[in-house]
Amino acid sequence: WNLIFRRPQRRRAPMTAPLGANSNAAPDSDAGGKVTFKIVLASDPKAPYRVIDVPGAAPITAVLKFAATEFKVTPATSALITADGVGVNMRNTAQETFVKYGGELRLIPRDRVGARVLRSTSS
Repeated sequence: WNLIFRRPQRRRAPMTAPLGANSNAAPDSDAGGKVTFKIVLASDPKAPYRVIDVPGAAPITAVLKFAATEFKVTPATSALITADGVGVNMRNTAQETFVKYGGELRLIPRDRVGARVLRSTSS
């Protein structure tokens, strides 16, 4: 695994709710933590990549859209796959995807999948 390690940040002590506060309050959006993905553009032979940090609760479709716009490919016709070629389930969150598939994903434009190269037969 070629993961990029980041220096850990100091965290503040968690704030406790005062007595009588509403205990049904929604948790912070940071509660899931952040997830780091290394996304490689599979269709380019130079294999450019981007390292992105996203909240763990973010949907993986948001990660796909952000990565596709970074690589200037159409998000609607792109997919995320693992290094082994397994497709990523788009219904998962970023945290679930990271736990299941790891931090290294490949972005593949779907218009290149299954395309045939037509060669002229005239000489």
